[in-house]
Amino acid sequence: MEADELLVLVAGGDQKAFEELYGLVSGPVFGLVRRVVRDPAQSEEVAQEVLLELWRSAARFDPGRGSALSWVLTLAHRRAVDRVRSARAAGEREQREARRAANNPAFDHVAEEVEAGLEREWVRRCLDRLTALQRQSVTLAYYDGYTYREVADRLSLPLGTVKTRMRDGLTQLRKCLGGVA
Repeated sequence: MEADELLVLVAGGDQKAFEELYGLVSGPVFGLVRRVVRDPAQSEEVAQEVLLELWRSAARFDPGRGSALSWVLTLAHRRAVDRVRSARAAGEREQREARRAANNPAFDHVAEEVEAGLEREWVRRCLDRLTALQRQSVTLAYYDGYTYREVADRLSLPLGTVKTRMRDGLTQLRKCLGGVA
């Protein structure tokens, strides 16, 4: 029997016809897939997928549009190209991830905590060098989140006095912190 006749029988669920069709098309299918995919193991896998698809979708074959062998080889070619594209996309994703990981080294939580603790201690020492009035104004504004006007109201002082204390206190902090602030 010819592949066209066998494929029509396979569409009807004929297992014997599928065995015969398998014998006819498995070699050309594997050869085509092997040329596209290149990797022998991947080629075998894709060829098996194509032959399984052939069993499942034989009813879609239209003899009026071409021969059974060309239809089967079209299925094989499409599946092989899909596999190559998928592998290429996976490789590109891995390369992007590797580049991203190289540009963003792993975050060291312990080092960050130690550094933050040292910075907090440094700021605390510098705050201790301010006068009590300066420290009180700076603390209310920067740690408690009050505006200059709210600090003035809270301390019952004129706004100009608070601004002067803040300016002088921040200048002292900047000098103590080495110009970092």
